[in-house]
Amino acid sequence: MVSEAYLIRVATMTATPPDDALLDVLIVGAGLSGIGAARQLQQRCPGKRYAILEAREAMGGTWDLFRYPGIRSDSDMYTLGYRFKPWKGAKAIADGPSILAYIRETAEEAGITPHIRFGHKVVSAAWDSSEACWTVEAERSADGCRLRLRARFLYVCAGYYSYAEGHRPAFAGEEAFRGRIVHPQFWDESLDYAGKRVVVIGSGATAVTLVPAMARSAAHVTMLQRSPTYIVARPGEDAIARKLRRLLPDGLAYGLTRWKNVLLGMFFYQLARRKPEQTRQRLVAMAAGQLGPGFDVDTHFTPRYKPWDQRVCLVPDGDLFREIRDGRATVVTDTIERFTEDGILLASGKALPADIVVMATGLKLNMLGDIALTVDGQRRLPAESMAYKGMMLNDVPNMVLAFGYTNASWTLKADLTAEYVCRLLRYMDRHRHRIAVPRSDPALRAVPFLSFTSGYVQRAAGVLPRQGDRRPWRVYQNYIMDMLTIRHGRIADGVLQFDAPRAAQMRHAGQPDLVGGEVRP
Repeated sequence: MVSEAYLIRVATMTATPPDDALLDVLIVGAGLSGIGAARQLQQRCPGKRYAILEAREAMGGTWDLFRYPGIRSDSDMYTLGYRFKPWKGAKAIADGPSILAYIRETAEEAGITPHIRFGHKVVSAAWDSSEACWTVEAERSADGCRLRLRARFLYVCAGYYSYAEGHRPAFAGEEAFRGRIVHPQFWDESLDYAGKRVVVIGSGATAVTLVPAMARSAAHVTMLQRSPTYIVARPGEDAIARKLRRLLPDGLAYGLTRWKNVLLGMFFYQLARRKPEQTRQRLVAMAAGQLGPGFDVDTHFTPRYKPWDQRVCLVPDGDLFREIRDGRATVVTDTIERFTEDGILLASGKALPADIVVMATGLKLNMLGDIALTVDGQRRLPAESMAYKGMMLNDVPNMVLAFGYTNASWTLKADLTAEYVCRLLRYMDRHRHRIAVPRSDPALRAVPFLSFTSGYVQRAAGVLPRQGDRRPWRVYQNYIMDMLTIRHGRIADGVLQFDAPRAAQMRHAGQPDLVGGEVRP
């Protein structure tokens, strides 16, 4: 329940300032991360002047962009939801429209929507140390005009993949195919697949969502995969959460369920990494139990990689397995030789007839929303940078990026990141600093930012930043370790450096003097 005092404070805050105003914080992106960041900023740093630039004409990010049949979360909503706002829906694995409504409700309750400039795509951000601020250039989609905004702090919540294009491999003979080829990221909502033969190319979260959703009305759906993925059935509703909601206040019930799911997720992840062979056998046996006797689980549901080398796919109430078991869907493990007039010819010589082919072939990763970044006139590329605490880039001042977990819910890390930003801003205010910048140690050994073997991660090796071999440059993918470091660790850790206090700057002309984590006497 939102308190009356909170609503009064929000009501008196200044909405989106004019272009020539110097903002305290500029947030890029009005998706799950951006709305959560704004909500925490309002609560923890009241009075800060902020705006949100959103390239699209609606908030919601992923949950507004994707419109394909069955779109849903692949994490439970008790951890994908915000820490500060209980998820009250019945489904633990929620559908896209419900998640979008949750994000919009959060924005409306907190008075965030007036701070959003829709249709403003950020194209560049330039840091000037002498002025200790960012100049951000954005293109307005309505008329193509470009405008500039200035901000002390840049907070990028633009996600990690391109909204403009997905990963779309080309196959021989596509031009001969007489049916429709569609990509889930750009779904045509007028597409009628009732009674049609559908082939879904892929085996990731999107494919395992599409297949059961389309199988309900299609003549038949075939999931065509080059290699299998670990797929686990999970109840669509959380029975413990339902019981706790009957007995306890919403906030307490939500918090307990959230921690229960965090700890269970961490336990199973650690078990998979420490005992991969036993975990593999268990996951495959669970799939076999869902599919029934005689199904070729070895071919179609036994991956070549270890569990959690790639993300494990969840199917609520085993819907994918049910459609396969009932004969409305089929899994084929093979590679494509070429398209034909009426379907796909496989390398094995088998032909798959199709009226519609869905290319669930993955995302194209990017960083910082493809913003052209410069620091004092020098171009900075994320791929040439090292990530500090998984959220800042070395030698890039006053900038934080939201990047969630790959082995758990995105929002768990995004929430911690928003808390850290507020802690950092308050620390800088107390000590009268204008600049905070992480400085890397030349002795650090650089390693890949993500250890996943998934295709979309491997394709992005030249896009993602690197991480170091020790903290605070190490990305642990561990919520409790991050919580201790980010929520409770020292801001002034000796790696994050600050400029001299403002009083000292007034006595010395020239560029701000950076000092180690402590305030210079």
